[in-house]
Amino acid sequence: MERSLHVPDLVARDGFTLRPWRMSDLDLVREASEDPYIPLVTTVPSPYSEAGGRAFVERQWGRATTGAGYPFVLVDADGRPVGTVGLWPGAEEVALGYWVVASARGRGAAATGLAAVADWALRELGLPRLVLHIEPWNTASVRVAERVGFRRQGMREGWLRVGDERRDVLVFALPHRDGHAAEHPGGATSRTSRAPGHDRATGMH
Repeated sequence: MERSLHVPDLVARDGFTLRPWRMSDLDLVREASEDPYIPLVTTVPSPYSEAGGRAFVERQWGRATTGAGYPFVLVDADGRPVGTVGLWPGAEEVALGYWVVASARGRGAAATGLAAVADWALRELGLPRLVLHIEPWNTASVRVAERVGFRRQGMREGWLRVGDERRDVLVFALPHRDGHAAEHPGGATSRTSRAPGHDRATGMH
């Protein structure tokens, strides 16, 4: 049986926070379902239905319960859920993915959320390296990755399924290093920590 993972509450900069998914986050799922790209690379339902939205939230709970990963909801300073960041441990690498809904883009939400989860993962979980997979056309997400400190490592051909296609992705990596939080914006503080233009990127489920 897989080990259940604990998704903590994280405090990021500029009033942003991250927390586990709640069933009250259905409005966030609904807006994401209307995006032309997010449903193609995630299991966000499109078209939206309440049953589909509830199933999506339950899948996020299930990923933590089965040990598949840490799915976070990104919440702005006004208490509104605006996106998600996920940390997905694999056999050979640990990947991050994120998306932010259209109405919340352009305010640094993606970089703030990504930086907070990356900092927490490197510091609290002691992970040696994190990766992101981003389609080459997605220059906004490339800028987000580079702002947080990720560096381009190369390309994987046909790695990502987008709808009925398989597409190439750029690989960005962030290694563990001392003083990491001081080197990028948005270092996180965990409220319940345990050691064990589009603001959107691939890798979310």
